Amino acid sequence: MRSDHGEVFLQQMWDYMRATNVLQSPVLPAFFAFLTHVLLCLPYLLLDMLAGFSPQVQQWRISAPPPTLRQWFFCFGRVLRAYLTAVLPVTALLQVLGSPVMPEHAPSCWQLVVEVSVCLLLFDAFFFAWHLFMHKTPWLYRSIHQAHHQQRQPFALTAQDAAGAELLSLLLLAMASARLVGCHPLSETVFHLVNTWLAVEDHCGYNLPWALHRLLPLMGGAPYHQDHHIFFRGNYAPYFSHWDRLFGTYYSSVKEHYERCPSAEKRRVNIKDE
Repeated sequence: MRSDHGEVFLQQMWDYMRATNVLQSPVLPAFFAFLTHVLLCLPYLLLDMLAGFSPQVQQWRISAPPPTLRQWFFCFGRVLRAYLTAVLPVTALLQVLGSPVMPEHAPSCWQLVVEVSVCLLLFDAFFFAWHLFMHKTPWLYRSIHQAHHQQRQPFALTAQDAAGAELLSLLLLAMASARLVGCHPLSETVFHLVNTWLAVEDHCGYNLPWALHRLLPLMGGAPYHQDHHIFFRGNYAPYFSHWDRLFGTYYSSVKEHYERCPSAEKRRVNIKDE
């Protein structure tokens, strides 16, 4: 019998998920994915509201001003539409074609940590390659990825403000990562949760003192991804910076980018004409 409190907790959580069949429902996975994204964005909505009159919050802003409530509202509508028209139908079809196997036992704490970590590293590599390919292929950029770049100053909710085709492609990359690792369904669920959290943090627009990239040196974080949205090139990996460093597409700051690419401002202005 498992005596470790963490593993007992994981088993209780897994027993509840098995009893409710949440992972085998054709609708609930997409619903909870959308709900998780929105809930993780709410703290940053509060920061955006405080940034208008709090000097401390303004200091954390990577660029000013913060997005308006109107921008949040219309972004919410676009994300909801993408889920209803693309994510929900496809995930429901995938669930009908093959629901996940539900083993009796939950993973151990160590197994869960290892599987989630490997999934994140694998997804980061897949995303880097796909993201770079979209930017280097003009018709692919215009037809799929350009919708995500409509926000030159991203905020938390824009993490999933993209064309339905792009959201589906990222979902398939995440699912492929989990399948290749062969992880437990609970580990895959945690991976998707962490994946969503990291994406929201990357787009939040704040360089917070407790942000993950300040603790882990190879994490890019919001400043790293903000540069990508400003300059439309470089920093293609979603979370870690090692792939961009390896392939020479890493930019550590706005200042460094202007030094290395003096025409960046011109590209920023003319990007819609490409």
